[in-house]
Amino acid sequence: NFLLRAIYHEAFSFEKGDGPNYVTPHSDSDVFPYLLVNIGSGVSMLKVSGDNSHKRVSGSNLGGGTFWGLCRLLTRVRTFEEMLELSKEGDNSKVDMLVGDIYGGRDYTSIGLSATTIASSFGKVISEDKDLEDYSPADIAMALCRMVSYNIGQLAYLNAKRYGLSRIFFGGFFIRGHPLSMDTISFAISYWSQGEMKAHFLRHEGYLGAVGAFLSVHPLADSTAPAAPAAAAPIMAVDAADREPGKVRARFVERFAADPDPDPDASSSAEGDGATERTASGEASWVERFMRLGTAATDIARSEHDRALAARAAGDGTPPPSPKVTGGSLTPRATSGSSERLQLHVGALQYQPGCEPFPLLADAARYQPNTLDMHASVSNDCPVNLYGEEREMDYWLGVLADQIPAVVEKAVASEGATSDAKRRAARFARCFGAHITRLQADPQAYGEVGLADLFELREECLREFRFRDIYRLDKERENAAALKVLPDLLRELDCLAPRERLTAIIQGALAANIFDWGARAIVELYHNGTILEIYRKAREQLSRRPWRVDHLDKLADRWMASTDEARLEPSGVAVSPWRRAILFVDNAGADVVLGMLPLARELLRMGAEVVLAANSLPAINDITAPELRRLLASAAACDPVLSSAWDGSHAQSQRAEPASPSSPPHLPPQQPKTQRRQQQQQQQQSQRQTQQQWQPQAQQQLQQQQHQQQRKPEAQPLETSWQGRLSVVGTGQGGPCLDLRRVAAPLAAAAASADLVVIEGMGRAVHTNLETPFRCNALKLAMIKNSHVAEVLFGGAVFDCICLFEPAAPAPDSLATAGLSPPAADPVTLGKP
Repeated sequence: NFLLRAIYHEAFSFEKGDGPNYVTPHSDSDVFPYLLVNIGSGVSMLKVSGDNSHKRVSGSNLGGGTFWGLCRLLTRVRTFEEMLELSKEGDNSKVDMLVGDIYGGRDYTSIGLSATTIASSFGKVISEDKDLEDYSPADIAMALCRMVSYNIGQLAYLNAKRYGLSRIFFGGFFIRGHPLSMDTISFAISYWSQGEMKAHFLRHEGYLGAVGAFLSVHPLADSTAPAAPAAAAPIMAVDAADREPGKVRARFVERFAADPDPDPDASSSAEGDGATERTASGEASWVERFMRLGTAATDIARSEHDRALAARAAGDGTPPPSPKVTGGSLTPRATSGSSERLQLHVGALQYQPGCEPFPLLADAARYQPNTLDMHASVSNDCPVNLYGEEREMDYWLGVLADQIPAVVEKAVASEGATSDAKRRAARFARCFGAHITRLQADPQAYGEVGLADLFELREECLREFRFRDIYRLDKERENAAALKVLPDLLRELDCLAPRERLTAIIQGALAANIFDWGARAIVELYHNGTILEIYRKAREQLSRRPWRVDHLDKLADRWMASTDEARLEPSGVAVSPWRRAILFVDNAGADVVLGMLPLARELLRMGAEVVLAANSLPAINDITAPELRRLLASAAACDPVLSSAWDGSHAQSQRAEPASPSSPPHLPPQQPKTQRRQQQQQQQQSQRQTQQQWQPQAQQQLQQQQHQQQRKPEAQPLETSWQGRLSVVGTGQGGPCLDLRRVAAPLAAAAASADLVVIEGMGRAVHTNLETPFRCNALKLAMIKNSHVAEVLFGGAVFDCICLFEPAAPAPDSLATAGLSPPAADPVTLGKP
């Protein structure tokens, strides 16, 4: 029960040739009741009706021990693994009597039996004058495997029918991820049920005993369950609603980053040089001024790259490996002459007490963040995998492998190019390369992996080797350059009429999104010094519409819906049709300062309250919540609108951002245990205080918001204590994408009564959430910086821009009541020809 609720894609069905087909239960009605068939030496079958409600209903003495014992006697093979490997090479028709053997090779169609159906296991041996030595051990092993598996499958099906169960889960050492065992049992269930049922398996079924033992000491508390003993402190107290799988899963995440050579004595601290300030005056416009100021930051990045290339040419030992697949096995490089083999298919299950699903999702139970199907075939420049196929997964694994040298380069430079930094960076490259190799050989080794998971895996590996923020210096330099010209940009915007101002703000947000160190095309622009010139051209080209996806006119109509334009002054301010806006920001530097801050400021001027949501942990050059608070303090010093809105939450901005529960920070090895415990308690108290601060207002407005998600045109700005306030919350995440299945509790509380969601950036608005409907208005902004994504999703080209504005989606319950299905994806949204 715990595994099905806590882990995404835990359960799967299996068909020969297709691999695992993962099934995610969305509610307890999708889980209970079910039949659990545990195949050990014998077989036990349990009917599971709910939490703490199960009963053994049947069993059999013919199980895994039967197969093992008979196979050992008849084939002389001693280990279970050898027996399964041997059976793969066998042909059971050499010893089993088939229907075709009885009816002259023909089907018995009148009763629905094919010629290949087994009529009698080992029945053919009766009519042949042969001794044991005359039969192939592989044929015997295959016949034994099918005899035991088919018998168990039939018993399982009959018991499921007897108790009215439609779900059957199999586990035990006889399964343990062996394709042959799963295939034969799956065939048996499908055969006996005539395709009405499927056998289901669990990725972590081999750990059921260990997990059960742990939960017996640290149970998941349940309001309906008996009180736990005093010594058995629950790891999570939940009410009836929180027992739903979606909410439980939000609090657990499986991580796969692993350090193959831990070194607790290695230091991760390093001092970096600050950005060199350059001043300029008398420029024709703020754009020209930013071009000059930004040159200093990009010149430093170019010089770091040049030094790294020179060091690599000198052979200082820092170049990373190039991941390759060798015979479908994981082959990481050895260190110090040792041969290592990483066990990567099982991760660490981390508990996130402060995370929950984003409340504005239109259908949280069925929400999937990833836009691209990683198992889909592609037709452009994609590497061919082991099976001669071209898949989306192969393309992105190749992209990540190609980026390893650049990531290593940044990691080393971020810590002063010390020998310790070089050593840890090389180990990161070897570890992350091993993950890529594993996934190239077995794309489902870690379950149903999406693009967001791949990107976050890289960040997890960096943190595993104590690289906290490898783009810190770049972010500081780019923030400083952008802040210098922000006042000029704001003055220019204030002189425009409301609709023109909105157009300029959206154009600026799209153009500034080009500053992204996570895109290979952009990294090349940084290295060759042309990034600023491309930014200038992007601003010019955005004046020519339509864009690749252009909903700006729809946005403008909604933007002005509460405003009497006839009575508005030429440079006046519209009345906000929204009460509270949640803005998910992307990159540091110009992206947030010159792109998203003007949008947030305009919403504030219109009377809305604005919540800026940023990563809790660093990822590439994405800005984090603590960094954004410091940045806003600097921006507020030069603008009265931001200053007035920021003063109300200045105390909050001074508090440190609670560590993301999904990826706790690495503490220095020398820190005492008591000090670590005190620090964790302080972080939890800070997080509770932040949540308490948001929760009362969210609860007060929630009932009003349920039936008034869009304000009527004649409505006036909502008068609340929140009006005009600007705040920052962490998302609880540390990757370049956005997974709304789990967000930090303060963000969920702040979003409960919001009526506008803005998602910016390719990772958050295109790689993920492009097709995600929300219960309120949603605006998705991004510049496409990958030609493959531009072609596959939009039929476009690199540097195309997306401005997608969507109305509130109906709740799934209302659709079901009306007998309707959710609306299909708008073809304009995807931009496909």
